[in-house]
Amino acid sequence: MTGVVCAPMYLEAAALRAPGVRVLHTGMGPRRAAESAERLTGGAPVLVAGIGGAVTDGVRPGDLVVATELDGPEGPVRLRSAPLLAASLRRLGLTVHTGPVASSESLVDGVDRGRFAARGALAVDMESAQFATVPGPLAVVRAVVDTPDRPLWRPGTVLRGIAGLRSLRAAAPALREWCEAAGAGEILLASPRSFCAGVDRAIEIVERALERYGAPVYVRRQIVHNAHVVRRLEGMGAIFVQEVDEVPPGATTVLAAHGVAPAVRQDAVAKDLKVIDATCPLVTKVHNEVRRYSSRGDTVLLIGHADHEEVEGTIGEAPEQVVVVEDASAAAQVRVRDPEKVAYAMQTTLAVDEAEEIASVLRERFPAMAVPRRDDICYATTNRQRAVRAVAEHADLVLVVGSANSSNSKRLVEVARRHGAPAHLVDDVSEVDMRWLAGAGRIGITAGASAPPHLVEELTQCLAGLGRTSVRDSQVADEDVRFTLPREVG
Repeated sequence: MTGVVCAPMYLEAAALRAPGVRVLHTGMGPRRAAESAERLTGGAPVLVAGIGGAVTDGVRPGDLVVATELDGPEGPVRLRSAPLLAASLRRLGLTVHTGPVASSESLVDGVDRGRFAARGALAVDMESAQFATVPGPLAVVRAVVDTPDRPLWRPGTVLRGIAGLRSLRAAAPALREWCEAAGAGEILLASPRSFCAGVDRAIEIVERALERYGAPVYVRRQIVHNAHVVRRLEGMGAIFVQEVDEVPPGATTVLAAHGVAPAVRQDAVAKDLKVIDATCPLVTKVHNEVRRYSSRGDTVLLIGHADHEEVEGTIGEAPEQVVVVEDASAAAQVRVRDPEKVAYAMQTTLAVDEAEEIASVLRERFPAMAVPRRDDICYATTNRQRAVRAVAEHADLVLVVGSANSSNSKRLVEVARRHGAPAHLVDDVSEVDMRWLAGAGRIGITAGASAPPHLVEELTQCLAGLGRTSVRDSQVADEDVRFTLPREVG
């Protein structure tokens, strides 16, 4: 169902008219807005846009306010798609604020601004609240003309009004995107998703180290590959460094979940660092395999990505004997010293099907090759890939929550695409391009093993604000794995 942009004043409607944007001139003031809202009964997406006044400092003329909340007849009404719309507007280069928008019976100025600010509002208008009960998806955007220090009845209002109308005109492409993205549909949640036992353990190690030893606690590299996790731990007092030579002598230092080469541990000992090892036990297993194979003189073919931290650390166990094999083509060409003394190991976060394709080429070429006693790809990676496959087969679009440097998150995108669904990796809801959502009635969502669960909840809520209110959990496995903590923080 096509969305409609409702503009109170003729000048606002004129500014918003653009190809692909259906604009309805509703009239100024609460009475005329209410009359227009009463006619919008079909459930079509409605986006109210126009000029408004700021009631707090920090919002300037020409800025846009995207409402996260409106006055409703029975209390505040949340507008859950606000983060998606705000992100789209920011990509157009516009200055955007998000927060509650209040509505008044008349123009607001002077001390009345303070009354609305005390209620938590960022901006005020006379119409938006009348649309709070429309049956379909709803969004509100206001271009600021007047502010506490630039009131309505002062010279310059006309120029500020022109600036506000220019912002509305510039916003039209994003408003069209919202209208095209909004509509009824279903969300398919892949399960398992988000944190695995190794990530939970690594994060808890840093948290407990901060509690026990006090800030700062130094962490070599990102504890897990997720920007949100790193920022939260930085706020608690963790300091992230690239190498241990950046850490003051004697300081408490955590080694990240991806594992390190023995040389890193030696450097830490040389600086008398208090080391707490957060390496995932499943990565430690791969290190142990490489040591065992190399100690008997085997060439170890390590299936993985050479630039990944886990692979860098694993290579460090036997640099002269480990050869990285990144794809099937490399597997078909790799050379070893003695074909009778070969073994292979795997990076734990690979795509299962691709890794098996590479391994099968190696097994065919080297029949005597030793193989891991158990699969190196971790249970969490396997489960999340199985779950995203199940979702991708039924989805019009798959969104994978995870940071760009997360190997297991990128593999989920690849798996979804191989199973027929357009798929995108997003760090959080702000990276979702609403153009992806147009025509996508059924949207699959998953998250890499290092992505916090609350990011999935935020994305689900935003999509619900666009009309995807039906949520179905697609579960392929239960996870009850728990790893013990190191004695330093146990």
